Amino acid sequence: MTGSPVADLDVIEHALAEAVALIPEPAAPVATAARYALSGGGKRLRPALVLAAYRACGGTDLDAASGIAASVEVIHTYSLVHDDLPSMDNDDLRRGRPTAHRVFGSAAATLAGASLIPLAFRMLERSAGRLRLPEVRRMELSLELARGAGGSGMVGGQWLDLAAETTDSTLEALEEIHARKTGALIAAAAAMGGIAANTDEHRVAALREYGRRTGLAFQIIDDVLDEVAQTDQLGKTAGRDRTLGKATFPGLLGVEEARRRAKAELDAGLDALSAASIPDDELAALARFAVDRDR
Repeated sequence: MTGSPVADLDVIEHALAEAVALIPEPAAPVATAARYALSGGGKRLRPALVLAAYRACGGTDLDAASGIAASVEVIHTYSLVHDDLPSMDNDDLRRGRPTAHRVFGSAAATLAGASLIPLAFRMLERSAGRLRLPEVRRMELSLELARGAGGSGMVGGQWLDLAAETTDSTLEALEEIHARKTGALIAAAAAMGGIAANTDEHRVAALREYGRRTGLAFQIIDDVLDEVAQTDQLGKTAGRDRTLGKATFPGLLGVEEARRRAKAELDAGLDALSAASIPDDELAALARFAVDRDR
């Protein structure tokens, strides 16, 4: 599968353009680097999950909800800028073009990534206001995003990933890295869609489980593609995991078994939706894209 099944791409891009317009000018190189990072395209899977979950739970005001979707993509973008820095993966390519620190320098890229964090929460609060969500739901949205992005989620997973370089790793340890580094923010995206639709906690929990499973499947396939795909196909440097000595699912299980594991995670995620009676056509398409993609 080469194309992303994102039904709301125009809505997402418009919301991201609104986010870019909010970046202040005083530190011009930082603002320019942040705009560069946000304008790089990409799969837009995380904001698409927010809107798909929102719609599946009865939400109807897509324009108002789009800022919540954008907030997750803004957090994801900051993580990519920092992930590429010399102090981390030291990569040259992202989304088919030079990484932010290669264009603007490490200092500007580091600050640009940091500036995207408050921008994400600004977008989130503005969108929640447009939806006229009660205060308790606004707090839930902020907590969900903070947990998915923070030390117990994406940031913690990134640290575990760095710490595991050049060391032997067990399958259990690798699952924890992936579940935090990628799965936590994707789980947050799906849950936030349900919260934005003001659905009940049972459904939010099911969406979170679906997102957690989908996120783990997505990262497993990332490992596989890093092993078997080419740089021009991926839009980032292929074989980077091997160069850095990172443990990967294909490294521990083999490519075909890793693909089977990703499919099993996908199925478990869809089962969680079914158990909560959440319509899953669009959510299933996004999950299958996570597993069937070739970039």
